[in-house]
Amino acid sequence: MIELKDVSKTFTLHNQGSAVIEVINDVSFHVAPGECVALTGASGAGKSTLMRMIYGNYLTQSGSIRIGDVDIVKAEPRTVIAMRREVLGYVSQFLRVVPRVPTLDVVADPLRALGVSAEEARARAQELLTRLNIPERLWTLSPTTFSGGEQQRVNIARGFVHAYPAMLLDEPTASLDATNREVVLSLIEEAKAGGAAIIGIFHDEAARERVCDREIDVSVFTPGLSSCSGSIGYQKETAA
Repeated sequence: MIELKDVSKTFTLHNQGSAVIEVINDVSFHVAPGECVALTGASGAGKSTLMRMIYGNYLTQSGSIRIGDVDIVKAEPRTVIAMRREVLGYVSQFLRVVPRVPTLDVVADPLRALGVSAEEARARAQELLTRLNIPERLWTLSPTTFSGGEQQRVNIARGFVHAYPAMLLDEPTASLDATNREVVLSLIEEAKAGGAAIIGIFHDEAARERVCDREIDVSVFTPGLSSCSGSIGYQKETAA
């Protein structure tokens, strides 16, 4: 479902004499439906950068990133937008929403964008907000007024409201208490059981061991960091 082949990324620092920084080089791996793969590695290895490349936020210097039949690297912007709406979900560490939009509508919005009725979309949103212990009295308020942990749970509810065939999860259990952490891990397990292909960054080692099937140590693909590799269970793969 997700396939990376020979993917490389550099950044050019135009305010520092156009210095070129090589971030990652020749990344190749794949993720099958129903599988969760963890990106591991030292801080600065490029885990979040790689995640943003897969989502199409960062340009790729070389290689291919295929989500189903679409190569994100070569796709037109409208194709990438449609892919995000229908196929590729992304739960980041930060909630970015339009101010003053009620929490219930924030969570329901991905379904409404797919043409789901307001009633059905809100019912699904209510279900997830209840599971994630967001009090009903807050549903009519903007989540921009919430605590960090509450915003994270709203972000997770929004990310799981649609059954995306592919998902990217960036620290989904960060800032969560034990009860809500368990809910999120259950949501990930349910998504896997439904056939979702998932790539995640989990600094929570116990969470990673529970929901992830394999680990990809990004340090191996990072110039100057390969000697720092210490991830267990790592196996470099070529795309098949």
